Amino acid sequence: MSVALQIRDETTAGEITMEFELKVLSKKITVRELIKQRVYEEVTNYNKNAPDIFRGLVQPSNSEQKINGFKLKKTKKVDSEKQCQMALDAFGTSSMIVIINDRQAESLDDEIFITPNTIVSFLKLVPLVGG
Repeated sequence: MSVALQIRDETTAGEITMEFELKVLSKKITVRELIKQRVYEEVTNYNKNAPDIFRGLVQPSNSEQKINGFKLKKTKKVDSEKQCQMALDAFGTSSMIVIINDRQAESLDDEIFITPNTIVSFLKLVPLVGG
């Protein structure tokens, strides 16, 4: 049974830049699992549909930032493993923070207990460039 989790990307000024639901398999998930699932889903959707703009947590290498995402300079598949590792590294170096219902996650092993009101916000403190 999957559970819907409300995900937001926010600026440090509190502006919501993207909001969507992510389906997860359990009512309990670690921050690490959440980041991996989110990144893999974003990359899979991009690689399957090949839109002009990649809208994801981590900027792929060989891309330029646009107002609504990242434009790849050449049409290519995005590597989900590289993107995921960049996102996990960003969390580890505090380049990105994860807020769960107004509480900052301190570790990738922090558990998120999902309720219908759970909101997870991602704040990128510096541009993230990956593969």
